[in-house]
Amino acid sequence: MKFSTPSRNGWRATVRPGLPSFVGILFIFTMLLLPAVFTSATAADFVLIKGRVIDENGQPLPGVTVVAKGTSAGATTNAAGEYQLKMPEGTKVLVFKFLGMQPQEVELKNRTVINVTMVASTQNLEAAVVVGYGTQKKANLTGAVSTISSKVLETRPVSNVAQALQGVSPGLNITQSGEMGGSLENRPAINIRGVGTIGQGSSAAPLILIDGMEGDINAVNPQDIDNISVLKDAAASSIYGARAPFGVILITTKQGKAGITTINLGTNYRSSRPVLLPHTMDSYTFATYFNDASVNSGQGVYFTPARMQRIRDFMDGKIKTTIIPRPGQPNIWADGYYEGNDNVDWYNALYKPTSPSQEYSLSASGGKENITYFLSAGFLDQTGFMRFGSDKFKRYNVTARINAKLTEWASLSFIQRFSREEFARPSYMTNTLNDIIARQGWPMLPLYDNNGFLYDSPSPALQMRDGGTSDKQYDANSQQLKLTITPLRDWKIFADLNYRTDNQFYHWELQPVFNHDVAGNPYVYRTENHVHEEAGRTNYLNTNLYTEYFKKFGQHNLKLLVGMQTEETKTRWFSAQRNGLIVPQLPVLDLTSGNDPNGKPVPPTVGGNTNKWATQGYFGRLNYDYNGKYLLEANLRYDGSSRFRSDMRWMYSPSVSAGWNLDREQFWGGIAKYIGQLKLRASVGELGNQNTTDWYPTYLSLPTGSADGSWLINGQRPNTASAPGLITSSLSWEKVRTWNFGMDAAFLRNRLTLSVEHYSRLTLNMIGPAPELPVILGTDVPKANNTDLQTKGWEVELSWRDQLKNGLGYNLRFTMADSRTKITRYPNPTGSLSTFIAGHMMGEIWGYQTIGIAKTQQQMDDHLSSLPKGGQNALGNNWKAGDIMFADVNGDGKISNGSNTEGDHGDLILIGNNTPRFVVGAEFGADWKGIDFRAFFQGVLKRQYFQNSYQFWGASNGIYSSAGLKEHTDYFRDDPNHVLGLNLDAYYPRPLINGKNQVVQTRYLQNAAYLRLKNLQVGYTLPASLTRRAGIQKFRIYVSGENLLTITKMATMFDPETVDGGSGGSAYPLFKVYAAGLNVIF
Repeated sequence: MKFSTPSRNGWRATVRPGLPSFVGILFIFTMLLLPAVFTSATAADFVLIKGRVIDENGQPLPGVTVVAKGTSAGATTNAAGEYQLKMPEGTKVLVFKFLGMQPQEVELKNRTVINVTMVASTQNLEAAVVVGYGTQKKANLTGAVSTISSKVLETRPVSNVAQALQGVSPGLNITQSGEMGGSLENRPAINIRGVGTIGQGSSAAPLILIDGMEGDINAVNPQDIDNISVLKDAAASSIYGARAPFGVILITTKQGKAGITTINLGTNYRSSRPVLLPHTMDSYTFATYFNDASVNSGQGVYFTPARMQRIRDFMDGKIKTTIIPRPGQPNIWADGYYEGNDNVDWYNALYKPTSPSQEYSLSASGGKENITYFLSAGFLDQTGFMRFGSDKFKRYNVTARINAKLTEWASLSFIQRFSREEFARPSYMTNTLNDIIARQGWPMLPLYDNNGFLYDSPSPALQMRDGGTSDKQYDANSQQLKLTITPLRDWKIFADLNYRTDNQFYHWELQPVFNHDVAGNPYVYRTENHVHEEAGRTNYLNTNLYTEYFKKFGQHNLKLLVGMQTEETKTRWFSAQRNGLIVPQLPVLDLTSGNDPNGKPVPPTVGGNTNKWATQGYFGRLNYDYNGKYLLEANLRYDGSSRFRSDMRWMYSPSVSAGWNLDREQFWGGIAKYIGQLKLRASVGELGNQNTTDWYPTYLSLPTGSADGSWLINGQRPNTASAPGLITSSLSWEKVRTWNFGMDAAFLRNRLTLSVEHYSRLTLNMIGPAPELPVILGTDVPKANNTDLQTKGWEVELSWRDQLKNGLGYNLRFTMADSRTKITRYPNPTGSLSTFIAGHMMGEIWGYQTIGIAKTQQQMDDHLSSLPKGGQNALGNNWKAGDIMFADVNGDGKISNGSNTEGDHGDLILIGNNTPRFVVGAEFGADWKGIDFRAFFQGVLKRQYFQNSYQFWGASNGIYSSAGLKEHTDYFRDDPNHVLGLNLDAYYPRPLINGKNQVVQTRYLQNAAYLRLKNLQVGYTLPASLTRRAGIQKFRIYVSGENLLTITKMATMFDPETVDGGSGGSAYPLFKVYAAGLNVIF
């Protein structure tokens, strides 16, 4: 008889804040708004219009798009600049567009011949760029600011905005490694311009503002975003002070425009596959490999000849049983490590080959001259790769925005935004899952027993399917109110009130797990069972009051901004855990007994805490330019933070920047048609860093415990308190000082643009290791500001846009960024290579120089005889053929690392650096007659990495702390009769159950550079002449893919993007996504 627990989904009841059915929202939303947009088409007579288009020099312009405004009628000029088109009678205006030229609208006035002269566009220069507390013309920018269009995000089948931004902006570094690799709940890490800080507790994450309020970039609906600005230097970000020492990401969302209601509906369906999964050896090869490792280590074989034969017979199909009964206990299955003979690739067994996902978005916008609105809803439903116990992610977004002009001198904007993220996964799915597969997933371990039931440990499949779930829910509910008053034409006053409530709920349960005996009867295998729940709420309040004044004196332009900002955050957290599930199908705290599996009472665990922090800042900015040629900007911010003592609480953050628009000079006229823009920029500034993971780094705190004493008072454990760590009164701000030099240029009617940046950033007074004091002190040594570093780098962004005579438009874009970080001060008096050393670069890899693998014993003996002072004994003994020979770099007659210090590092040399270098992004796009194409590549062109884990090495320190992947079969074998064949030119040395060969060295240093096809997209937009009859402005269908191709020399069991995450470099795989979708605008 088969046993299974009743499905909890069938009758499990929990009470949580809920949302209406998203399908219902879409239906109601659509039904309410569709009648407003469908119109009927009418037939019309046509009129023939023709003419010629030339540039300012009288040269014909081929490829100009000519469209009858308000219709789908259009034409393209030929090589002579001539065009003709039939347009509906009654049309009054022709629109002329050409890349690099100013668009023109020409009234017909009963004419049938329209000749036009187009002039070079200044749109690239006049475009408004979002900066701190306002906008500036791109031509007047003096700071390092990158802008990202919403087109970068549209129809990308990604989980969040951060993934879509990877590689898009030079210097904006986004990685998805972390402990969980590509798992659904892993948040990408973001930094701007490389390493910012190594201070204890410090954070180098950029400040992320959504419509001016701090928020989570991963919770935003990508379809709501209008544009993104990345502020990278001190001149651009100092207006935000101590919250933004390492840059700012400004996200501006869409808003309504006056006119008829426009509805935008988008949807896509996705099928995902793992980008990379390792694969285990087959059972017989695995057994042979570890028998060789055991014998090479001076031990007997682990797999007996009889076991080897049984494994071979199972693989050949001669026997069907995966496991035998336990000797002496015939009713229980034997231990799979000793008696299993299955042949399982555990990565394939636990990960599904594909997983489906779907995304929907719906928005409506419109309004009148004095009031506009934007409404949107979004839903993402994504499934992970877990085969036993599913992992899922859902995101809900609802946004409402109203802009109202109250009077001629006052306007009001209100934004209501709600997001919910729901994560679910098996409780036994942790960041060590792939580590468990690697070291415990022997291929001969049964996945199922002979009766078809899932087999127990060490296979995680049974626990993941039946052992409970882990659920997380994050809700963010924000309101933003902005009042703008214009007392005079050039004077504006702004008042912002931003409020956000973040609610988090975490549920984790462990269910009893049932195994089955030989007869198929269930019995409790894992008895642990409990319910753990946590709930937290964060209230964030932000107010901004600032004013802006503009004045023009002849050719002198002056703009002054002054204001103040306050922030206050309060967090309250509660947690509880109780043992003894009474009804496993209803895992709630009230339905637990409080007893362990043996019936013994276990006190429930209850905890809670509250945290607060606040900032207050006063800021000012002065912008000056002379006739748009000479530019000057100065910023000053005075910040106070509750993170610091009252006498250390306040700090000034100044910056100054200047620019020179050479193209505005009189001498530029002769070359303007070739180089339309050339601007030089420079900036310098200093900011404080109050961002820390330590809530109160400068306050003395008393650690306490609840009923955790090791003695009894009246039969009860007492509460405890321990000696607090010392706090120095001089602990102060971490300071970040940045220099930036930049150039912006545009060539050939702005079709070719170039931006170059070079910067140097000092991070000073970081909190480093405390000095050593005698242990009789009895408590922690106080922290100190004793660490500095310097990061230098450069960035390049190059783009080209053009349109051919046949109407084919195309664009190319290339970005590259590089940075290196040097430690300039660090308390390491011995110069230990195990930590940072002043004067050295971040990411240095020290290792031995490898001569090679000894192919014969004579070769190894000759090598050892050349090392008369100790051979390679510092690394291990009993060196044989198949072991590694290391170079005596310092010539002292032995191989060692000396004292492992900068002054005495023995034979260790600097062999590489794991800092990502030359981070690139490359895009090619084209469109022609409704067909559009986009290919986007992202990569790192230089990086070394040494993954010193058993996932890389295979056999390692102990057979239960080893791995047997297919790559490990390429190991040294000098026996021509070996069952796996002779292999003298192997990649790996002979396997051993010890790590003497497994030291950091040149031979196994990995080239972690890569280039990845991040997105490939092809779409088709139906002709407007077909869709407008149904009231549809645009109907586009498309196919899109993510992470489709990777070029790398990295060891094939690792993904170069996640190799430094997970456990030993083996992490949950990234998603390779195939998607199909449509976008309809009514």
